[in-house]
Amino acid sequence: MTKWSNPFGTTQGWNPWLELNEIQNRLANRFVPPVKNGDRDDTFALAGWIPVVDVAEDNKEYIIKAELPGIKKEDVKVTLENGMLSISGERKVEKEEKDKTFHRVERTYGTFLRRFNLPDTASVDKVNAEFKDGVLQIRLPKHEAARPKQVDVKVQ
Repeated sequence: MTKWSNPFGTTQGWNPWLELNEIQNRLANRFVPPVKNGDRDDTFALAGWIPVVDVAEDNKEYIIKAELPGIKKEDVKVTLENGMLSISGERKVEKEEKDKTFHRVERTYGTFLRRFNLPDTASVDKVNAEFKDGVLQIRLPKHEAARPKQVDVKVQ
């Protein structure tokens, strides 16, 4: 079994069945029953949704980028509590237009919540978040002690 190290969790073995189950759950969440709207059936996906997130690190910091298209900055909340980073918010349903017939509605609406266990090396008191062009970027600097240091050794 292939092992990989995840600073936002524990060292885990790759489990293809767990990954397949996650894919199945994501697909199932895409299909929700139609919502009655007056005398018509409009298919709006009103179930909660999960924004996609990239988590990266370099020698100085951890970087989390979340795609939040169509969401206003004031509808996003970032909190840190007990070593847990939470990103929450809501993508609101657009105003219904009576004179339009929708042939397909694939975008999902509703509330979302993503949580990440922070590694001990993250300096949570220096966190920085920026929201621009529908992308939330969170930067968590590493503690000085956690940063790799290069030491030159003289060979005699």
